Amino acid sequence: MMFVIPWDALLGGVLLGLSASLLLAVNGRVAGISGVLSGLLKPKKGEFTWRLLFVVGMVVASLVAPWLGFELPQTLPVNGAVWLILAGGLVGIGTKLANGCTSGHGICGMGRLSKRSIVATCTFMVAAIITVFIRLHA
Repeated sequence: MMFVIPWDALLGGVLLGLSASLLLAVNGRVAGISGVLSGLLKPKKGEFTWRLLFVVGMVVASLVAPWLGFELPQTLPVNGAVWLILAGGLVGIGTKLANGCTSGHGICGMGRLSKRSIVATCTFMVAAIITVFIRLHA
């Protein structure tokens, strides 16, 4: 059996790592989206512009990606606004409890060998594996 490299995933990982490293090296900031967004809600002096540009860049990237040949999901995995609001609320609660989100811990924290981030990321992964298993076998 031949091993096929998923080039899109590889490129995405490289770009995520590069952008997180640049933000840390240039700004001294961690590229966790929950921290970026919460900093927009209560900005400290000199923090608003880069945070806003970070979020705008994510939105613009999702609009430009299809023009570059990347496929984005056309439907949401849930039906109805109630489920979407409930899911978002649970993610927010989990983010608060974990002192960060998957991007902050998984990409930035683990890259800095943060023990808290390693434990958090392992917890995220175990929860995801259990969720997928239950979803596929229930």
